[in-house]
Parts: sequence; C-alpha cells; structure tokens
Amino acid sequence: MQGFSNGAGRDQAAFMAPRIPSFTQFLASYDPSMLPLANFGPLAGSDTAADVIKSLPRATTIVAVACEGGVVMAGDRRATAGNMISKRDVDKVFRADEYSAIAISGTLALALELTRLFGVELEHYEKMEGRALSLEGKANRLGKMTRDNLMVAMQGLAVIPLFVGYDEETGAGRIFSYDVAGGPYEEHRFHSIGSGSVFAKSALKKYYSDDMSVTDAALACVQALYDAADDDSATGGPDLTRQIFPVIVTVTEGGFNRLSDSECAAYAQQVVHGRMTLPDGPFAPLRSAG
Repeated sequence: MQGFSNGAGRDQAAFMAPRIPSFTQFLASYDPSMLPLANFGPLAGSDTAADVIKSLPRATTIVAVACEGGVVMAGDRRATAGNMISKRDVDKVFRADEYSAIAISGTLALALELTRLFGVELEHYEKMEGRALSLEGKANRLGKMTRDNLMVAMQGLAVIPLFVGYDEETGAGRIFSYDVAGGPYEEHRFHSIGSGSVFAKSALKKYYSDDMSVTDAALACVQALYDAADDDSATGGPDLTRQIFPVIVTVTEGGFNRLSDSECAAYAQQVVHGRMTLPDGPFAPLRSAG
C-alpha cells in the first residue's frame, strides 16, 4: 500500500498497515521524529557539548534480589550532575507491567523516556496480540530499545536499565541486566547497577542467602544501598531529616507492588538504627562449603 502524508511528515499509511505489535516500530513508520532519540544529532566534538553532557543529571544505584516467590528491587533517590547533587528525591524504579519492573541508571532525562516508552510498548503488544509477552520476550524487547540508544550513548548519554519480573511459567523471580549495546544478560540471586554497584554487590554477597523471604530481601536491598552510599558520593543514603527513603518494589505471584512511603521509611530507619552500633553493617556468619 502506498504511503500518504498529512503534510506534517507523518505517514498516515502506518494506520492501514498490517498489525504491528511493536509500538516503537509503529511510531518509527508513522513519525520517527516522535521517538525520544530522534532529535539528537552529533553532540560531541566541542567543549560546549562536553560541558552540557557533564552537567546533565544522572541516576545512580539500583539493586535487585531474587527471593522466595519473586524478586525485590530498590533504588536510591539521588541524581548528580558532575560533582553536584542535582536532585535528592528522584524515582528510579518503575512498574513495567503487572508482573515486571524496570529501573534505570545513567542520563536521567533519556532514562525516564525509556521507562515510559517501554511501558507503552508492553501495553501495545498486549492489546495487539491479546496476550502479554513472556518475561524473556519483555527482556529482549528492552534490549532492542537500549541498543537503539547506542549512538547517543557513545557520545556520553548512556542509559542502562535493570529489568526484573515474576516468571509465571517457573514461579520464580528473574533479573536481567544490560550493557549499552542492549544485552540482555540474566543474573542469578542478586545484581546491582550504577556508580555504587560495586559496593552494593559486595554488600549483597554478605547479606544474601538462598530462599530469602520478601521481607528479608527488602531489608538486604536497603542495607546494600546504605553501604553503597557510604563509599560512593553519587549514591544517596536514607535522609531522615527530609524524610527521603529508597524506593522499594516487589514482583511476586500477586503482581507488582510498590511499598508505601511508611514501609520504606521503616526499613530505612531499621538499617540506620542498626548502624548506630555496627557502622559497617551486620556480621554474616561464615558458612562451610560442606
């Protein structure tokens, strides 16, 4: 079918084409300029461009822990621009659909666009096909969207997501990480991304145990974020004076659930109270290999 335009550069034939289950693919055929990254040309090559890139807010540390019957994900609230704190209460963990969640690290503006577009992508597929994508299908779709950002990422505007979900086929929580080329890579037990990830993962090696309850996994996530904030200036710890606490979500057989502010505060205050006597965190018993 021949395309026809409405005079604004939009191909109205996209609405008459065979069913397209991908919203980003449909948008690319209808009006590519509406895609989040369409208006980004070459950015590097000048001191001004480099200064602008460095001054953009960036999101930092996210942790995820597989637990009994699902997965828990948590993120700190700080965004930085160079060595400055640009925002103290950023949300970095979001609902993707009923049984999955996405969190972001990297250039904040583009990362937020990616999370919104990914949610629409999953909803569009379900409406077009009458069923939801499998968890691996969702992970692969997010990988494609991350890869579409590669050229911009190479200019300093990287966006790195972390994706978790409840697998209805296996009844278990799963974690998927990505690189700038799109990944995806399945992680086991726990994972972390962002500037404080090396400290958070080191902490989770100490706190994690197999078949943790959802409650214990949430507490381990907050402990790991506290340890990350202790060593990484770009990661924000619990802010008791401003009542700003990590965002914590769970994805289980019951679906996606974001913990209330009071629940997150309770976890944070428990960790802070414990650090008053044990500044480096709780001890982990040595377990023999046998």
